[in-house]
Amino acid sequence: MMAMHERLRDFDYPAFFVDQYGVLHDGHRPYNGAADSLLRLKQAGRTVVLLSNSGRSGDYNAARVERLGIPRAAYDHFVTSGDVALSLLRTGGIPVAMSGSLRCLTVSSPGDRSFAEAAGLAETLNGGEAGLVLIGGSQGDRTALDEYRRILEPAARRKVPAVCTNPDKVMLTGNGGTAFGAGRIAELYEELGGTVTWVGKPFPAIYAHAAELAGVQPFELVCIGDSVEHDVAGAKRFGASAALVRTGIHADLSEAELESLIEAEGHRPDHILASIAW
Repeated sequence: MMAMHERLRDFDYPAFFVDQYGVLHDGHRPYNGAADSLLRLKQAGRTVVLLSNSGRSGDYNAARVERLGIPRAAYDHFVTSGDVALSLLRTGGIPVAMSGSLRCLTVSSPGDRSFAEAAGLAETLNGGEAGLVLIGGSQGDRTALDEYRRILEPAARRKVPAVCTNPDKVMLTGNGGTAFGAGRIAELYEELGGTVTWVGKPFPAIYAHAAELAGVQPFELVCIGDSVEHDVAGAKRFGASAALVRTGIHADLSEAELESLIEAEGHRPDHILASIAW
């Protein structure tokens, strides 16, 4: 196992792509020093992009983290997989024939219909009449996977295309534990015979979108996240450096267990941080 860096100030990259859940906050409160670290990066002249596997918009997430104490002045852009998926849908990058009669079945957190609204799509709760399935979130801490199977099976049987805007297979829960995430639900849809367009980390479109927005090249940036499977793998595939923080979903792994996970995934971080501390 490589040595653990203790401070973000050791890094000399011009640009930083930073995950939110598990890195900046746990869903309820920010980690100690998170906001200060981002502000110090900005003061040092670095470009900072918050890069999130969230099905909701960057504006929505920016307002949410601001309520948690992370100000908009602490970063340059907030890019979400939801924003990127919406852009792809509008430009034909997602293979769906858009029409006024297209109905969207949304699988997400309670009350989240933002993607369908932004895309101008009517909604349905019935997989038998859906023309598109949007998998943007999970209630895996209170809903069994078999219930998602029941909801999705009629659409998968009809070969309705699906878009997953949150590829995370494991998510943090409100009690500090973990549960299956939207990525696991999207895997289930594929197991049922459906086809999924994956948007978000570790897939390249979100990195390319953020890099173009920030005006940076892969070799100029380091991506900081808490997941080997998503954050580290996505950064390395994009040609960027990767820093893994020991907060978030891997916080309880021993060094030996983390090393085994890194070996199994085949993507090794360039840096390991105890937390995102300056």
